[in-house]
Amino acid sequence: MINRIDTLLNKLKENNLDSIFITSSANVFYLSNYYTDPHERIIGVFVSQYEDPVLLLPSMEMEDAKEVGWKYPIIGYHDHESPWQLLKKHLIKNENLPQSMGIEKNHLTLERYQQLKNILPETDFKDAQDILANLRVIKNKKEYTLLRQAAQLADFGVETGIKALQEGVTELEVIAQIEYELKKQGVKEMSFSTMALFGKKTGSPHGTPGLNKLEKGQIVLFDLGVVFEGYCSDITRTVAYHPISEKEETIYHTVLEANQKAIKSSEIGVSVKQIDLAAREYINKADFGDYFNHRVGHGIGIEAHEYPSLHSENELPLKNGMCFTIEPGIYVPNTGGVRIEDMIFMTEKGPEILTKTPKELQIIK
Repeated sequence: MINRIDTLLNKLKENNLDSIFITSSANVFYLSNYYTDPHERIIGVFVSQYEDPVLLLPSMEMEDAKEVGWKYPIIGYHDHESPWQLLKKHLIKNENLPQSMGIEKNHLTLERYQQLKNILPETDFKDAQDILANLRVIKNKKEYTLLRQAAQLADFGVETGIKALQEGVTELEVIAQIEYELKKQGVKEMSFSTMALFGKKTGSPHGTPGLNKLEKGQIVLFDLGVVFEGYCSDITRTVAYHPISEKEETIYHTVLEANQKAIKSSEIGVSVKQIDLAAREYINKADFGDYFNHRVGHGIGIEAHEYPSLHSENELPLKNGMCFTIEPGIYVPNTGGVRIEDMIFMTEKGPEILTKTPKELQIIK
């Protein structure tokens, strides 16, 4: 925690900022080790070049924050109090009104920005989202361990889903079985809504599971992830329930080859653009290019989707310690779709695949 705050302070200096006010749950957790969903309430970490960092949160959560290791001052507020006025009072008391403050432009609402402007009318506010994203993009050894364990639980989730397949079972019943078994493993939270899709519904990248019943000869797509000690996993596997059509098998093997080519292209110094293109160009050559309609992947860590976005225009080079997904897909309306997604951790020796569930076509009977 202390090292992260020191690194942040150095980055603030480089960007001519004397302070930053962080309000997203993910970035608050990154700096404080305290994660909370504040609902409609405000939480924040104020970091300044001139004083100790301060955690702003509801009074009822103060002890929880201390228990996870926050050693600095806390401004706790009750529901009838204004957190903004308490923050202003703290800053005036310490005679450290910020001149230039970073904020998370993509998170801070207009109403809350106006509250900040009201208590700090002379402060110059600048977007600091890129500073925070670049801090989080490189994972340390502890984060690597947590991501690997989260990936192992995601593998378990897919294996559970495959075992739950039987004729007549619904998508929601399969999801319920997956999440029930994961709860028994100690998983408190999924990193996003678990997806299990059957048949033609797999032709939508973000299809909505329902009471659709499984039939023989259908494609089944699982997309799921868990939160393990604050870190997320994300995996997609597609299987066949009894033999599928020749066209569907062709789609499957095309996606699998695209997945493998993208992983093979992942080397330190290579731009993320090249990873996307490695998969996209192969799918294009197989005449399915019109049906691969999203980026090849995204960063993953405290959030299931975080910086960087692995799309065909991003020139960001891969670095040791980055963690991201590779998830090419082909989705043919009224036929079905296939997506194969892995979590990748970049090392000096090359890409390490954290998700281990087999990728060769499985025909479940």
